[in-house]
Amino acid sequence: MLRLSTDQGIRIENSGQFHAHYGGGEANVAISLANYGHEVSFATKVPDQALGKAVKKHLQGYGVGTSHVVLGGPRLGTYYMEAGVGERAASVIYDRAGSSFAVMDHLEWQLDELFQDVDIFHVSGITPALSKKWQKMTKTLLQAAKKAGCLVSFDINYRGKLWSQKEASGVIHQLLPFVDICSAGKMDALYLLGIEEAPENTEQPIAYYYQKMQEKFPNIQVFYSTDRTVRSASENQLMGTIWMDRKYLESQTHEIKPIVDRVGGGDAFAGGVLHGILSRMQPQEIIDFATAASALKHTIHGDCNQFNHEEVAQFLACGSGKIIR
Repeated sequence: MLRLSTDQGIRIENSGQFHAHYGGGEANVAISLANYGHEVSFATKVPDQALGKAVKKHLQGYGVGTSHVVLGGPRLGTYYMEAGVGERAASVIYDRAGSSFAVMDHLEWQLDELFQDVDIFHVSGITPALSKKWQKMTKTLLQAAKKAGCLVSFDINYRGKLWSQKEASGVIHQLLPFVDICSAGKMDALYLLGIEEAPENTEQPIAYYYQKMQEKFPNIQVFYSTDRTVRSASENQLMGTIWMDRKYLESQTHEIKPIVDRVGGGDAFAGGVLHGILSRMQPQEIIDFATAASALKHTIHGDCNQFNHEEVAQFLACGSGKIIR
């Protein structure tokens, strides 16, 4: 997608210029993993014109393979973001109806080829939210990935502006039986997966929700999410949590102040988790690394993480704000 953002302090209706960034949930995760040294390929469809070619150049610039990027269709999905500051939150206007990817009515890849020698297939809940056909095609992709021996990673990533809780819940219940690694938090458990609220005296509520979600979907071996305290649009506290090997673990809390750009922070977190799994890190290492990667993403403009493994590791070792000499 193409994001067009206002300057901080300027409303969309009064903006005479916008900052352009390319991104999107799965694309941002792909870039993170490429930054960490993994061989990554991205599958999508973009228009065969300058904006579509710019998307390919954006991905290639970060080392993401584009052999599965199909050219064609009417347009590139776009959204406008009014930057938040202080007590005023950022706001988004979507303009993605009729995009080349959204209007696909059949899968334009050879699935055996798509998943050949692939370790992890990652997709988010935004994809099935785009159309009724994409709800069916997403399930087909997950089934094909499992048949090919891939681990399937799914980020629920619910967006209320794209579909209702009721519709999302029905589709996600059909998808999760094919998932191995899932990004899902308390709100997903309560409002999309039908988990009962934790008793008042529960010592670690998120661990309760992870356990209950795994009981409902025992095929899912890893659950993870962030625990974010929003003090303002410019100041957040961020902690990562993970359920792995039937154990609950937390990262340290990061104080992010000021936030330069929050968009893509969750994708940087997901990319960090998948990197940790692929690199066979211990669960505590995984959640520490992923949360640090997300905290760093908040400090740069654009949708994608621009830090490599060594830089995230240095940040963890040195602590916030220290000069790396």
